[in-house]
Amino acid sequence: MENIQNRLENAIASGQDYFNHATNAAISKKPHSDKWSKKEILGHLIDSGIHNLQRFTEIQFESQPYKIRKYNQDELVKANDYQNSKTNEIVDFWTAINNRIIYIIQQQTEKTLDYKIELDNGKISDLRFLITDYVDHLEYHLNQIKSIEY
Repeated sequence: MENIQNRLENAIASGQDYFNHATNAAISKKPHSDKWSKKEILGHLIDSGIHNLQRFTEIQFESQPYKIRKYNQDELVKANDYQNSKTNEIVDFWTAINNRIIYIIQQQTEKTLDYKIELDNGKISDLRFLITDYVDHLEYHLNQIKSIEY
């Protein structure tokens, strides 16, 4: 898990750097009315962080396999109105959630990493997979934010 933790720490630093140097116009522009702006993608990463922090902690005491509950990504981005939020507020929130996730990752043992989860497709996996998948997802969207030019 040390590699996953390092990847998450690097992603946080990279994301902070990007948003600290980006213009509000660049991160607020929507490519199409039904597509997310870069601020909204960051908001989606906040929602993902919230849900995954809950998953990573609940699996410690819920019955297994822990069932993954899906969430409505588009509706959460709209309801939280990330598009019109202050950039520094959402960057700080995203950073705080991910720093907490790093702390939770550090607390895991081989035993807890083997805790079973049931994915929404019915397949069984473990906490190790869920944590790795979270970091993969976060890196994917950060790369998307940094590479997309509208």
